Amino acid sequence: MTISGVALLSICTLLGVWLGDLLGVALGVKANVGGVGIAMMFLIAARLWLVRRGLLSHGLKTGVEFWGSFYIPIVVAMAAQQNVVAAVEGGPIVLIAGVGAVVVCFAMVALIGRLSGPVETMDEIEAHEAGALASPAFKSGRIG
Repeated sequence: MTISGVALLSICTLLGVWLGDLLGVALGVKANVGGVGIAMMFLIAARLWLVRRGLLSHGLKTGVEFWGSFYIPIVVAMAAQQNVVAAVEGGPIVLIAGVGAVVVCFAMVALIGRLSGPVETMDEIEAHEAGALASPAFKSGRIG
């Protein structure tokens, strides 16, 4: 069911916001530091885990894709609520947290890329399809 995808997203969001609040407290910032980004990383990891084990049902996939399409507007709305000027006046910890978050995201993208294994390029897929269409059974006009 689609509700399963929404439930997975909400669990990831709650964990991400909680960890973002903890990170904010640890850094001495009175704000959620990267909670939505952490939630999306959890969602990506959960989706990959479910796909690898064959547990990603159509409904679960639909729910995740539905809410995933709202990701950018949600992030923009949350960013609008943040008081950036007050955060920058808080000191260099904001810059350290920002650079750290970017470095961690780059590292996670690289890690996910390496863990996902080899991926076929569009050229390889098209070559396979062209080879299947050019098989001898189709050239002779006979099938079978």
